[in-house]
Amino acid sequence: MKIISILLLLLLPFACANNLKKQDLIIFHAGSLEIPFAEIEKEFEKKYPNINVKRESSGSRTAAYKISDLKRKCDIMASADFTVINHLLIPDFADFNYHFTTNEMVILYREDSRYKNKLSRKNWFEILLKNNVEYGYSDPNTDPCGYRNLLVWQLAEKFYQKKGLYDKLLQGCPSKNIRPKATDLIALLEAKELDYLFIYKSVAIQHKKPYLSLPEKINLSNPQYNNFYQTASVNISGKTPDTATIKKGQSIIYGVTIPKNSGSKKAAKAFLDLLLSEEGKDILKKYGHKVV
Repeated sequence: MKIISILLLLLLPFACANNLKKQDLIIFHAGSLEIPFAEIEKEFEKKYPNINVKRESSGSRTAAYKISDLKRKCDIMASADFTVINHLLIPDFADFNYHFTTNEMVILYREDSRYKNKLSRKNWFEILLKNNVEYGYSDPNTDPCGYRNLLVWQLAEKFYQKKGLYDKLLQGCPSKNIRPKATDLIALLEAKELDYLFIYKSVAIQHKKPYLSLPEKINLSNPQYNNFYQTASVNISGKTPDTATIKKGQSIIYGVTIPKNSGSKKAAKAFLDLLLSEEGKDILKKYGHKVV
């Protein structure tokens, strides 16, 4: 699908503090953007005191369904996977999709997680599969981090040459350890209901938690490995929650758009100007993101 360049945003009326009337700016965004977007919101409201930013954090697919299925008004939608915007919003609910940051999958844990001292990039799956270890991930149908977790497991089976590893990891994680978005799992980790969880590196950095980095060939961070990433695939919900589609592996890239039903396009343009500026990029970098 053709992605319209961010330059087309320049066609929107120029936004400045003097011509933005008092209004709300509604933003739906991925859970992994909660902390950096909170800081960007503060800086934005300093520049534009008439604008009241209202953010809703959720799994990116849930955010898209709010627009496409529930017909909720939204001024900016920021997704942890740019393909969510492509598949669920363009062309009916959005016109463009700007790629603005990247990430990678890691394994988060506590300092007292079971077998933490034995955990390594070579044996993490053996640690997770021990009988007294609890691990979790987010729902693949609502959160890209969830289906990326499953893709990592499939890639790990091939990378480590451990036949049946994917099925074992699936069976070893009960439904009680699956949540709508990855950041929901941090509370379970802190409550010692989980020893390990799969999440983005940026979230681990933002919450100052220890984590295990995974090999680039399976952590979905490097576009050079996209051919290998694409050998993994999972079934997830489609254009609507009651349909299905196949999601193939791909390096992690976030996307952002202004939905067609936005009632505050000038303010949305101003927010994107800040997000994509050097100031916005510095905030993203501060919280563990790599900018595109």
